[in-house]
Amino acid sequence: MTENTTETPAPRTVLVTGGNRGIGRSIAEAYREAGHNVCITYRSGEAPEGFFAVRADVTDSASIDEAFQQIEAQFGPVEILVANAGVTKDTLLLRMKEADFADVVDTNLTGAFRVVQRAAKGFLRKKFGRVVLISSVVGLYGSPGQINYSASKSGLIGIARSLTRELGSRNITANVVAPGFIDTEMTAVLPEETQQQYLDSIPAHRFGSPEEVARVVRWLTGDDAGYISGAVIPVDGGLGMGH
Repeated sequence: MTENTTETPAPRTVLVTGGNRGIGRSIAEAYREAGHNVCITYRSGEAPEGFFAVRADVTDSASIDEAFQQIEAQFGPVEILVANAGVTKDTLLLRMKEADFADVVDTNLTGAFRVVQRAAKGFLRKKFGRVVLISSVVGLYGSPGQINYSASKSGLIGIARSLTRELGSRNITANVVAPGFIDTEMTAVLPEETQQQYLDSIPAHRFGSPEEVARVVRWLTGDDAGYISGAVIPVDGGLGMGH
């Protein structure tokens, strides 16, 4: 008589950029709860306890390479990459300086390219890789005063789909998660009237939680989602209706 045993999957090496606060912090915590080796990059502030944290700037290729070298020395190649680091510099088109546009795109879009390109080396060695790019409903829906941010976030879809076509045969997937209005420090400081306007536009009539985004990201890199690639998963309470 044989005894049935369920093997616990081996922990993966996970990197979450911008993982020291907000949605990124919740994503990192979700992976830690699942028993993975979780690494985060952060540019400013304090490194949270419980993670292998490396100070890095996604606008600097040398900084990113140094961060990966430290992670690889500790845990081996990154197997799951969540590109979450991002900034905003909101203002209306006619007031927006070219530097405001370029800086946001360099962090949110080119920054994602830098970390994906560096991670791909390890993916190919391991013959396994999972990428999730954290976009926004604004990247699909548009928003006044956020032409730079919207452009940077919609560009992530092109990265995910092109990466899928380039490396999909190597057991590498790339997907996009597009959060809507999430209950973070950024939404908490909005005037009550503005918050109410946002709530009125969301079919679910509530803000999402960072944990709800994190669980979708974690699922998307797990075994159950191994045949999903090039997809855009909205976590927005129905705000964008998939667009």
